[in-house]
Amino acid sequence: PALRRLSHYLLASYQKGTRPVRDWRTTTNVAIDLMVYAILSVDEKNQVLTTYIWYRQHWTDEFLRWDPARFDNLTQISLPAESIWVPDILINEFVDVGRSPHVPYIYVGHHGEVQNLKPIQVMTACSLDIYNFPFDVQNCSLTFTSWVHHIRDINLSLWRQPELIKFDRSVFMNQGEWELLYVLSRFQEFSVKSSDSYAEMKFYVVIRRRPLFYTVSLLLPSIFLMVTDIVGFYLPPNSGERVSFKITLLLGYSVFLIIVSDTLPATAVGTPLIGIYFVVCMALLVISLTETVLIVRLVHKPDLQPRVPGWVKRLLLERAAVLLCIRGGRKRSQSGTPTSDASGQAENDGSAAKLDRAGHEDPREGEAAGGARPAQTFAGPADVSTPMRGVLREIAAIRQLLEKRDELRDAAREWLQVGYALDALLFRAHLAAALAYGVTLGALWSVWRDA
Repeated sequence: PALRRLSHYLLASYQKGTRPVRDWRTTTNVAIDLMVYAILSVDEKNQVLTTYIWYRQHWTDEFLRWDPARFDNLTQISLPAESIWVPDILINEFVDVGRSPHVPYIYVGHHGEVQNLKPIQVMTACSLDIYNFPFDVQNCSLTFTSWVHHIRDINLSLWRQPELIKFDRSVFMNQGEWELLYVLSRFQEFSVKSSDSYAEMKFYVVIRRRPLFYTVSLLLPSIFLMVTDIVGFYLPPNSGERVSFKITLLLGYSVFLIIVSDTLPATAVGTPLIGIYFVVCMALLVISLTETVLIVRLVHKPDLQPRVPGWVKRLLLERAAVLLCIRGGRKRSQSGTPTSDASGQAENDGSAAKLDRAGHEDPREGEAAGGARPAQTFAGPADVSTPMRGVLREIAAIRQLLEKRDELRDAAREWLQVGYALDALLFRAHLAAALAYGVTLGALWSVWRDA
């Protein structure tokens, strides 16, 4: 009976359309509080943050007061929220109503203190910075303000101290992708074109992404593929296996990028650093394949250019060999083709001299050389010299063919040495670039995570 009598007493002549003050010059002070319950989703593409919060309001209604002694010492009562005046405090960043549960009642104390407690699913616009993904920290604001009433009518304040709100994780569900760092609060006045001011209470919800899943599923496979590419440089450059190995690795990385493209956040404003990292890794794989094709072409170059130019020998087989600590490069380059050229020239001169002497020697020397053919020895000088010239010509042609083959072998050996030296140079440059790139990104991500 006391509850029914008190409810009828309070609402019989209550006007919910009027701000509950007896003097219109009195400001209604609304104290608000916020506790983050869960981070439901972060939509980077649409720049929308969905959170679930516990929201509380407290104000004084001068027309909802009573003497507890008249109503069986009743000091609190719950009344329908539609029956009394409620401040029109909204969140400026609202983009959708959401699926918040409806709480039909509010609590009223006998001194007129009104408490409105309700959970809200908040879908708010937020400027999400995904450049540091997956080590990103987001700072989204929730701005509570009265949409109609000026600061002279409705003023805002905090229900609790800012320090208590900042590190309050008592109701936060800490099992999702995001973890709550802290909630900052700040009061400010807002005015439009020098008109009346409005009271605003801002809450900054600072959250951080847990990067373990993305590190295991995105970064580690890419690192393994890059290490495999570097190991591929140890295949011999004169074999065709390295080219097919590099092409297979490049195709595998392309398939990997297609798989992870749906995982990476995308915005119209910018690209996360990890996306740039994947693009650069793809570029390094393409450069590695290009280097391999160049080395293989260089190793098989004697078909078009049989000799290594002198400046290439000095640059790669002497200076680069000493610089890169390639053993045997300088020694082989110094003991290259000059001696073979001199010996070949001497042998050519000797064969020519023998051919010349064979064309002018007398038949008795032919007899000594002929041996077992005495019948043909005395046939005449012309009959003896003609077959001997043919034999010597054939011998000279065979000698020249063998010398040419030796020259080609020496040239191929020189080009192979040039290919090994250039391959070592490009491998170390590629390794230095990959390590520098990896160390730079690791340092940046470590700084962002610690910050």
